[in-house]
Amino acid sequence: MNPAQIRQYLELYRDLGFDSIYRRTTPSPVPRPIPNDVPTLFPNLAPENDTLDQIRLDIGDCKRCRLCEGRTNIVFGSGNEKASLVFVGEGPGADEDEQGLPFVGRAGQLLTQMIENTAAKEGIPIRRPDVYICNVVKCRPPDNRTPQPDEMETCGQFLFRQLANIRPKAICVLGGTAMKALLNTKDGITKLRGKWHKWRDIPVMITYHPSYLLRQYNQQAKREAWEDLKTVLHFVYD
Repeated sequence: MNPAQIRQYLELYRDLGFDSIYRRTTPSPVPRPIPNDVPTLFPNLAPENDTLDQIRLDIGDCKRCRLCEGRTNIVFGSGNEKASLVFVGEGPGADEDEQGLPFVGRAGQLLTQMIENTAAKEGIPIRRPDVYICNVVKCRPPDNRTPQPDEMETCGQFLFRQLANIRPKAICVLGGTAMKALLNTKDGITKLRGKWHKWRDIPVMITYHPSYLLRQYNQQAKREAWEDLKTVLHFVYD
């Protein structure tokens, strides 16, 4: 197993909630000061003095998973790099892949309206450029399919570094795929949305993905999503 694979496995188990691993020693003619099954703390998996520029540089012209095969652009993220609120979606669509920016298609336009209209109605002076927006995977999945677990695991290391670097006051997770990536849960989004959770020590609010809200029959979901957003905005900016 190469160092990159070891790193990915350590990150996966850390985000499952483990903070130590156990090393079983083998018999040796030379006495060793470390007894069997001594916990070893996980190393710091992000480089010291990490920055978003360094993360982007480390991604490079990424070919770590199959999603690179059909992409036009890597979609890293956009917005205020010192934002108090970060939105995390699933992955780029066609418009995002073409422009290299997250949430610029129909779903992105709706997200912009949700942020700015809700903030205005609640008397909170922010607009979309004041928040940071990114996705779990940075390359567009073919035909906008759901990212596969190994793809999310590979790309997740960069998402987690982004979140750890920005350290927002809260994260708003958009949709079930991003929810599973951050919370490592098998529960459905209708059960977890509208409630506070934690990613590491950062509060997380789950709500519906804007693309789901674009469907005409989802009027109730739209109302719920707006309530979720109001809760997040007041928590972060009041």
